[in-house]
Amino acid sequence: MSRTVPCPLRVAAERRPDAPAVIGSGTISYVELDRRVAHAAASLRETCGPGSRVGLYLPQDERYVVLILALLRAAMVAVPVSTRVPAAAVPPLLERAGCRAMISAPDPSPRVPEGVTVLYPEEMGSEELDGGKGLYGGEWCLWNLDAPATVVSTSGSTSGPKAALHSLGNHYYSALGSNENLPLAPGDHWLAPLPFYHVGGLGVMFRCLVSGAAIALPSPGEPVGEAAVRLGATHASLVATQLRRLLGESVLPETLRAVLLGGGAMPEALLDAAAGAGLPVHTSYGMTEMSSQITTTPPGAPRETLHTSGRVLPNRELRISEEGEILVRGRTLFLGYLDGGELHDPTDENGWLHTGDLGSLDDHGYLTVRGRRDNMFVSGGENVQPEEIERALKRLPGVEDAVVVPVPDAEFGHRPVAFVRPGDGSAGVDGGALSAALGPMLPRFMIPVAFHPWPEEDSGMKPDRALLARLAGEDREPRDGAG
Repeated sequence: MSRTVPCPLRVAAERRPDAPAVIGSGTISYVELDRRVAHAAASLRETCGPGSRVGLYLPQDERYVVLILALLRAAMVAVPVSTRVPAAAVPPLLERAGCRAMISAPDPSPRVPEGVTVLYPEEMGSEELDGGKGLYGGEWCLWNLDAPATVVSTSGSTSGPKAALHSLGNHYYSALGSNENLPLAPGDHWLAPLPFYHVGGLGVMFRCLVSGAAIALPSPGEPVGEAAVRLGATHASLVATQLRRLLGESVLPETLRAVLLGGGAMPEALLDAAAGAGLPVHTSYGMTEMSSQITTTPPGAPRETLHTSGRVLPNRELRISEEGEILVRGRTLFLGYLDGGELHDPTDENGWLHTGDLGSLDDHGYLTVRGRRDNMFVSGGENVQPEEIERALKRLPGVEDAVVVPVPDAEFGHRPVAFVRPGDGSAGVDGGALSAALGPMLPRFMIPVAFHPWPEEDSGMKPDRALLARLAGEDREPRDGAG
């Protein structure tokens, strides 16, 4: 039998009809959001059958929230597609996810594969239904926790992005476990500057739904701090770049009770600066396949604990293999990878997902992530973990961020090359000075042979190591004395 729970949106609409559900350019109450979702779901049912996978290629606004929830209510699968990818790259993404339709703004509307129907948000409307009767009054909603719900592209840091299929239960239990660690309640506002085509953005939506809190949507290009103040944010989800920009704003929001950090390793200097500024930051470790967070630091954690990724949240399991690899499973573990009509389960015979990340647990259960197993390379017979060099670089004054990649070398096999993003006020990338500063910190074989400025080509939420390795191998001339 399928496991079901009452639809959290309908529950909130019944219990707190006038409470804010989405705030952005305006405010949508829970009862109004439920009505819009019911109407859009009815329109979708006329076009697509249950179980259909439907792409979403839209700017992030209130309509996006309505349409994702409408797809779930119509027993369909939402496939958010990044609006940062070029239009020509959209059809392969839709084919890989097995989409039958795509909802897109009419301008620009990318080309779609043959057989995929293009729908427009305006066709689904948002008007109220018979003054709150009709579908809203007569349709009690349940969430089937076993039903497929979303397809999210992984970051593709090594072998290209994959289409990860999640169930409603994956998102539901992820939200419950997160809210148990970082309490969320009606009246709270969770700032969502992360896109909904990333699992971190979807996580905000589900956490707010199950708790009756409000999803706070910044305007396009609005600074995080300004948005947090304008929207009265009590919680926020940020990656390192957004946190850095927040610290650079003139006024920090005083309403924030929790700032959840994700999207990769956080430089220790940045964490110390955030804690020193009084921001209630929480470090975490998560991945698309586990529906966002796996571990997170608790409220009130001391500063040294913030240099870890926290402890395992409810509804998840984590262990370290004999080889030092992080293995995960639990109620938040996705259903598998989609490739057209095929679903592939990557777990082992005991249900563990091998993450490819290396890590360790201390005596109190706090996780420290060492780096990617497949990032390691051999230089002159020595194993080199790029993340160890990156951590050393990010401790140096004037370095905001750094990524190290291998380049082929006739004598040593591979040598490390660094891409460095200078901090504010820094004169640039002085390779000679950086090399000298790393001398007392690292063995000689780990000191990069070249230092390049951060390329404009890489502007994603996570560094594109494949792109950077290709750029490093193009024999770019080192800058500012790099050796």
